[in-house]
Amino acid sequence: MIYLGIDPGKSGGIAYIVQRRVVCLPMPRTERDTWEVINRLILKNCKGAMIEWIHPAIPGIGKSQMSKLYGNYMQLRGFLIATGISFEDVKPVAWQRGLGISPRKKTETRTQWKNRLKAKAQELFPELTITLATSDALLLAEYCRRKRTGTL
Repeated sequence: MIYLGIDPGKSGGIAYIVQRRVVCLPMPRTERDTWEVINRLILKNCKGAMIEWIHPAIPGIGKSQMSKLYGNYMQLRGFLIATGISFEDVKPVAWQRGLGISPRKKTETRTQWKNRLKAKAQELFPELTITLATSDALLLAEYCRRKRTGTL
């Protein structure tokens, strides 16, 4: 079984785990490239995915940036539906808690927080070179694996 994790942000990524093999990709830049990545996964028998839930309006994010983020999220959901890949929307707090990651501290900058998530991914997958673009997607794929196998 393939366990898929998707971080829908512009600087997000797609990651999947197949037995002991792990693949991490930064978010493709075009809709066609994204579709091809998702579509190839059904050929490899992908049965489950977790996509990070995006609220349609996040305070502090401009309308233009928010519409792009939410549009990308909805497009990715559409691709998963079109390919028949079963998926769940998961709030960041849920997958982070599920992997034992404590919430962002009030004193932590966004960069410090993202680096802490990256460090967790490196801890779980020490054989991989983890980037900020793919760390959340990889953590989502691991959350998917644990949830689907009942080891969460």
